[in-house]
Amino acid sequence: MLSAASPPRLRLRADLTLLLVAVLWGSAFAAQRVAGRLGSVYFFNGARFLVAALFLWPAGRRSKVMPGQWAWMCTAGAVLFAASAAQQAGLLTTTAANAGFLTSLYVVLVPFVLFVGWRQKPHLVAALAVVLAGAGAFLLSSSGRFEVRSGDALELVGAVFWALHVVLLGKFASAYDAVSFSMGQLLVASALNWLVAAFVEPVPWPAPTPLVGAVLYTAVISLALGYTLQIWGQRHTPPTEAAIILSLESVFAAVAGGLILAERLQPIQIGGCALIILAAILAQAGGWSRMKATGPTRDAS
Repeated sequence: MLSAASPPRLRLRADLTLLLVAVLWGSAFAAQRVAGRLGSVYFFNGARFLVAALFLWPAGRRSKVMPGQWAWMCTAGAVLFAASAAQQAGLLTTTAANAGFLTSLYVVLVPFVLFVGWRQKPHLVAALAVVLAGAGAFLLSSSGRFEVRSGDALELVGAVFWALHVVLLGKFASAYDAVSFSMGQLLVASALNWLVAAFVEPVPWPAPTPLVGAVLYTAVISLALGYTLQIWGQRHTPPTEAAIILSLESVFAAVAGGLILAERLQPIQIGGCALIILAAILAQAGGWSRMKATGPTRDAS
C-alpha cells in the first residue's frame, strides 16, 4: 500500500516500473510470433512459464508463504493460463495485427471488470484515457483496417482474461511478496499448460532452435522479470491506470518489430502510437491530481 510518508515518490516509481514492464512485454512479442509460426501453443507456454519460475526460484524460495497466498496464486495462475493459451492459439489462425489489437482491448475491458465484479465506476479522466488507448491500439495494430480472421474470437477471449489478471494482481497480489507470488502463479500456469499439451499437442523433440530461443527469451524477460515487476508496480497504481500504462506494450512491440523484424510503421500507425502515449499521460496526470486532492490514500479502483 502507499506510504503516507512519501506517496508521490512511490507512485512515480510504480508508474515507471509498469512502463518498464510494457517495454519488456513489447520486446518479447516478436519471440511469441516465432513460436506461433512453428505451431506451438501449450508446449511453448508450459516451457516458458516453467523456465521463468525456475529463474525466480533462488530469490523466491526463501520467502514465507502467507495465509491465503496459495489460493490467490492458483487463481492468478489459472487466469494467466487461460489468457496466454487463448492468445497463442489465436496466433495460429489470425494475423499479428489482429492479435495485437484484440489483445490490447484488455485496457478497455478493465473498467468493465471492476464495475461488474466490484461495482467500481471509473474516474472520468481514466474513462477518457481508456477510449484513447483503445482507439490508438486499433490504429497501430490494424492500420485502420480490421479483417475478421478465424482466430480473432480466441484473441478476444484472451483479452477478457488479461483484463481479469490485471485486476486480480492489483487487488490481491499486492498483499504478498512479489517474487514468491509471481513464481507461484507461473508454476500453476505451467502445470495447466503441460496438462493440456499431454492431450492435444505433441511435444516437439528435438525442439527447433528458434523455439528454444523464443522460450528462453520470453521466460526471462517478459515473464520472470515482467510479471514480478508488474505485481510490485500495481501495489501503488490502480488497475485501470496500470492497464493504460501497460498498453504501451503495443507501442514497444511495434518498435521491436521495426528493429528486429524490419517492420515499418505507416503514418496512421504512428498516430495510433501517439494516442496510446497520450492516454498514458492523461491517466498519469489524472491519478496525480486525485492524489493531491485526496491525500496519500490507497486507490483501490
